Amino acid sequence: MAAEFTVTPMTADHAEQVLAIYQAGIEEGDATFETTAPPWEVFDASRLREHRFVALGEAGRVLGWIAASAVSDRCVYAGVVEHSVYVHPDARGRGVAGALLSALVVSTERAGIWTVQSGVFPENLASLAVHERAGFRVVGRRERVGRHHGRWRDTVLLERRSRLVG
Repeated sequence: MAAEFTVTPMTADHAEQVLAIYQAGIEEGDATFETTAPPWEVFDASRLREHRFVALGEAGRVLGWIAASAVSDRCVYAGVVEHSVYVHPDARGRGVAGALLSALVVSTERAGIWTVQSGVFPENLASLAVHERAGFRVVGRRERVGRHHGRWRDTVLLERRSRLVG
């Protein structure tokens, strides 16, 4: 069976849909410490253009997105990025997140990046599972790392180390 979507680089043409999916994830409560999606200009400036993708369904509908950011401007961390992946609630369970993670792994390895990491709330079991299937491993748990809606939250630190780079 052919995929119901295609993965393509994210552009400004996708901005409105990407930010709407981001906001939906924020409102669900277990995706991020953020409380509101930023304006496109802020989102665009803080993510690496060569490492961000969307999954497009019928009529160009964005079903999900993934984007990576540098973790540091120190040269020793040049091969380490942190990513976020979000899928529209109506598109979950269709392989969108896995396909987006695969695209990110290919692009980062081509660019010489050796570590892709992410922090995930431990309650977000679906995200933890899709990351494990994509070759990520749990590095540790950051306890009470930040406050979210008035309560302390933990995150699970995940990483995928390239077998091709390094």
